Amino acid sequence: MLTLGIDPGTATTGYGLVRQQGDKLSYVICGCVITTPKDSTHDRLAKIYNEIKQLIKIHRPDCVAVERLFFGENTKTAMAVSQARGIALLAAAEGKVSVSEYTPLEVKLALTGYGKAEKRQIQQMVRVMLKLADIPRPDDAADALAVAICHLHSYKFKAKALIGV
Repeated sequence: MLTLGIDPGTATTGYGLVRQQGDKLSYVICGCVITTPKDSTHDRLAKIYNEIKQLIKIHRPDCVAVERLFFGENTKTAMAVSQARGIALLAAAEGKVSVSEYTPLEVKLALTGYGKAEKRQIQQMVRVMLKLADIPRPDDAADALAVAICHLHSYKFKAKALIGV
């Protein structure tokens, strides 16, 4: 199973592709879609959409896993990131790829077993699980790989729960 993980953001949207064959996870690619504040909001969102759409077209993932956001106080940031999330969901829907969403807590639990794990711990687990020499950079790309790994660890359990096994 090939999963495209997405860490949405208007300035930087991280993406990471992880393949699972049996119990083995392997790194495929990761990176970021970077936009600049000098561009209009619609141009920034169009760039994110086009690049995610292209990733889906080229790699044909079985699933897109997107980080579900939680913002306590900064509603301006929440709105901007929500727009990037919506664009990622649209690209997946148009590519006819199923979508799963995970909170940061779910990602932390899936990778470390601890819901309050630090960002560095998550990145280190991504490196170890994918047998990489170094932690993927930038941070948003590593976060996207973590979301993909979370999905690959979680989807079997979700499927069993749906069928009542």
